[in-house]
Amino acid sequence: MTKTVFALLKKDLLLELRQQHSFYGILLYMASTIFVLKLSINNPEGEIWNGLFWIIQLFVCVNAVAKSFLQESRGRMLYFYSIADAREFIIAKLIYNIILMLVMSLLSLALFFVLLKNPLSNTLRFTGIVCLGGVSLSLVFTLLSAIAARAQQNAALMAILGFPLIIPQLLLLIRLSRSAFGEVFREGALLQLSLLIVGLDIMVVALSIILFPFLWKD
Repeated sequence: MTKTVFALLKKDLLLELRQQHSFYGILLYMASTIFVLKLSINNPEGEIWNGLFWIIQLFVCVNAVAKSFLQESRGRMLYFYSIADAREFIIAKLIYNIILMLVMSLLSLALFFVLLKNPLSNTLRFTGIVCLGGVSLSLVFTLLSAIAARAQQNAALMAILGFPLIIPQLLLLIRLSRSAFGEVFREGALLQLSLLIVGLDIMVVALSIILFPFLWKD
């Protein structure tokens, strides 16, 4: 199983390297959006900075992860069906999208620091929360991308299903990231929020492994 997952992951990474236009397109979208924010709000307050960052992360994730299944043709999916198990395939996709979203999240954070300054009181903690948030967003939208790909390749379906599901997770991330701006939390609250987000991630992974085989057979 590990060998097949690694082979599928390697395939996705090689395709990304060969089709760099999609990666640079998302990067250009992200950079231009942050630059427009720079022109509109030169030096935002910490709370506004935090909210804007997570909103951009949400839309970057939708653009980055949407293509993970929607770009796969029916013929290619039939080929994968003949050589790999459904669980191996979805695990490879989850890992690939986690890597992609971690890269995008860190690049987005770097652009925010360059263009919109750094209002954080604990940069290292916020970076860790950004990585946690990137993983969480990528997991949810990978599952939704798989569902949307089975529904007549309708990318709009992913957005319609995704936003109601992602809002609670996004609110938790925004709340958790406020600790990096110097907000005082009661003892144990940060750990509880972090564990809640991790628990939601584990639930999404479990649902993906359980439900994807049914989509795979369709």
